[in-house]
Amino acid sequence: MLIGADGSDSAGDGTMSAFFPGEKQLNPRTPVIIGVAQHLQKLDDARDGLEPVQMMVKAAEAAGEDARVKGILGQVESVRVIRGVWRYDNPARFVAEAIGVPNAETVGTPFGGNTVQSLVNHSALQILAGERELVLMTGAENGHSQARARKGGFRLPVTECLGAYDVDFGDLGPMAGEAEMARGMRAATAMYPIFENAIRYARGESLEAHITRVSELWSRFSAVAEGNPNAWLRSARSAEEIRTPSASNRPVSFPYPKLMNSNNAVDMSAALIIALVAKARALGVPESHWVYPLAGTDAHDHYLVSERDNLHSSPGIRLSGQRLAAMLGDDLSAMDHIDIYSCFPSAVQVGAAELGLDENRQLTVTGGLTFGGGPLNNYVMHSIARTVEVCRAAPGSRGLVTANGGYLTKHALGVYSTGAPAVDFQHANVQDQVDALPRREWTVDHDGPATIESYTVLYGADGPNIAHAACLLEDGRRTWANNEDRTVLDAMVTEEFCARPVAIDGAGNFSL
Repeated sequence: MLIGADGSDSAGDGTMSAFFPGEKQLNPRTPVIIGVAQHLQKLDDARDGLEPVQMMVKAAEAAGEDARVKGILGQVESVRVIRGVWRYDNPARFVAEAIGVPNAETVGTPFGGNTVQSLVNHSALQILAGERELVLMTGAENGHSQARARKGGFRLPVTECLGAYDVDFGDLGPMAGEAEMARGMRAATAMYPIFENAIRYARGESLEAHITRVSELWSRFSAVAEGNPNAWLRSARSAEEIRTPSASNRPVSFPYPKLMNSNNAVDMSAALIIALVAKARALGVPESHWVYPLAGTDAHDHYLVSERDNLHSSPGIRLSGQRLAAMLGDDLSAMDHIDIYSCFPSAVQVGAAELGLDENRQLTVTGGLTFGGGPLNNYVMHSIARTVEVCRAAPGSRGLVTANGGYLTKHALGVYSTGAPAVDFQHANVQDQVDALPRREWTVDHDGPATIESYTVLYGADGPNIAHAACLLEDGRRTWANNEDRTVLDAMVTEEFCARPVAIDGAGNFSL
């Protein structure tokens, strides 16, 4: 069974149902998060650690304890696992059996950093519609242990988790097209710095002013991680340390050194338990632990980066945010807590700009994927779990969580609060509005003049080794080209190359 990852199979109507006849009270079908947990393992010997599916069970058990009801996991109807880089077929079945619900529905997702928030949106809609009463979401990665195993020359054990999911939530969709792939533009570490340099040029900043501003932004994220008990890197880093290449902070792709990249070498798992209010009451979950999903949105920008109008904005985020604010009846800048998806600084800057948020305010509750930790597709489960914690600590406050998959491609937003909602959970998919926007034409093997729109330079062990450039032709089409001339590469990391005229040779190589 395949369900759309945008939650478009159902929708909240925004109405209020009476809990008792004649009284306007909380709808008993209202979805509420009643348990959250995060698990980190940092071991000198990776052979002593749990593998991802075991870490999921660990997080699920801790979330059950967080709900303050003994045996609550035995009531779970559906186990929903976020796709990881592990090789399991159906880890949800393993988790279900481990927590004592072997007959529970199992749900899996495709890759994508948006999938956690999208699945929360979908789960909330199902609960509101009376289709589910208690669901468990979980996910895990052991990138830290895997890196140690590779370095040590040994393999970690992998439990067989065979079989198919009962439900496949959504599909992957293309993340790169012919034009990008022809120039080797597959890695996020190549695409996001191209967005970054486009942001710099659009803002009219010098290279020095830009990297200073961005490193200060990332230093503020690091400061939050220092106070987050479940952050992977809890030692705060200064802006100068973050932007300065060093033995421990090697350049990766201009203008990003290592400390501006998502940190995927982490062993982290998380879990959420979502119930309907009537079930939470019947089980005796303390209301002090309830955090309500208030509203959510989903959309994706044009899948192919080549088709987008520019490389420094996201209509998908902007239109999603506008609809979310309209449903809430409030500006998103009024949120008390915010976690903008933070795989790279460009994602944060675009997200903040499109949502109307001051870049100088605190934009993370975890420390982000660099410092809080980046367990790939499951990061947002950690940001939601942390948002639940900070909302509980400040009753009545609201938290905004954003999620991003692909190359600033797939977007899901959600707002959470301990305050009882005035209307039922609301959800909107604004895909029709995004799809109505123009698509730029592109070409693969251009031969002739072009202008660099944005670019990056990728580093190897001996320094810069290749430049990727997005280029615009006179007729407005976009193409991509590369350069491996060391003299040119050295210039590209010290001078502004956006808007530079170039010649492309028909085989995807540009020259000045």
